[in-house]
Amino acid sequence: MSAPIAGVRTDDVTIEGHAGQIALRLYRPQPHQAAPSGEDGVVVPLGARLPTVMYFHGGGFTRGSLDDGDAAAHYLASQVPALVVSVAYSLAPQHPFPAAPEDAYRAALWAYRHARRFGGDARRMGVAGHDAGGNLATALAMIARDRGEIEIGAQALLAPLLDPSMTRLGDVKLPSDVEARECAACYRAYLPHAAQRLHPYAAPLESRRLAGLPPALIASAEHDLLHVEAEKYAGELIAAGVPTQVTRHRSASHGALAALPAALSEVAAFFTRQLALPPVGHNK
Repeated sequence: MSAPIAGVRTDDVTIEGHAGQIALRLYRPQPHQAAPSGEDGVVVPLGARLPTVMYFHGGGFTRGSLDDGDAAAHYLASQVPALVVSVAYSLAPQHPFPAAPEDAYRAALWAYRHARRFGGDARRMGVAGHDAGGNLATALAMIARDRGEIEIGAQALLAPLLDPSMTRLGDVKLPSDVEARECAACYRAYLPHAAQRLHPYAAPLESRRLAGLPPALIASAEHDLLHVEAEKYAGELIAAGVPTQVTRHRSASHGALAALPAALSEVAAFFTRQLALPPVGHNK
C-alpha cells in the first residue's frame, strides 16, 4: 500500500461476497473537526455527509488488488471529496463470471447500508474503475438499474475493458502497453463459456438496453489498443440518451491512465458535479 495522503483515513473491512469473503478499503477525508460516532474506530465528519464512490481496480479480471487502486481512491477521497469504497472483487480463473460483478453489487449494497457510519451519503453514489474495473463499474450501474435496490448517480470509466469479442480494437501498429493476445487470454479466463461473452453485464458493448444508466465520463488513452471500444461505448451511451462525456488523453498509455493526474482531476470534478446535494427544496 502506498504512503497515505495527509488528511485521508483508510479502514479495511471484510464482507461476504458472491463466492466467499472479499475485502473493502474505505477512504475518507478527515475534517479539521470531527466527533466520535459512538462506535469504536469510527469518526463521522461534522456537517453534510459526503457522496460515496465505489472504486474497482484493474488487472484484466485475473489479477490486481486494493493496492492497485490506492492512488485513484486516495485522490478521489480528497478531491471530490467523497467516501471511497475500493473493492477487492473475486478474480478469474478461480472465480469466473458472474462472481466479480456480483461482488461489486454486494459491496455496493454494503456501502448503501453502512456508509453513514463512515460519514458517507449512499443516496449519492457513484462508481468508477480502471481496465477490468471500468467494466465492473458500468456492469454495477446496469445491475443496480435492473434490480432497483440502490441508485447509482454517476459512472466514470478509465480505459475500460468492454468488448470480449475483441472486434473493436485500435490499429495494431499503435504503440500500446497492452496486447490483443493478453486481453483475449484474460477474457477466456473470466468468461469460459462462449455465451457469457454476449451477456450485457460482461460485455457492455453488446447491450441493446443502455437507457436508464447514470451519466458517464469515459477516459481513454491515446497509446492504448483499447481506446476504440471505450469511445464506441461512449457513442452508444449518447445514442441511448445517457449524458456522456469522453476524453482521449494524449500520449497516455492504458496502464498509466489509472493514476494520470489529468484523468483523475477530470473524474473528481465529474463526481463533484454529478453527486452534489440537490438544491434546498428540490425533491429528487
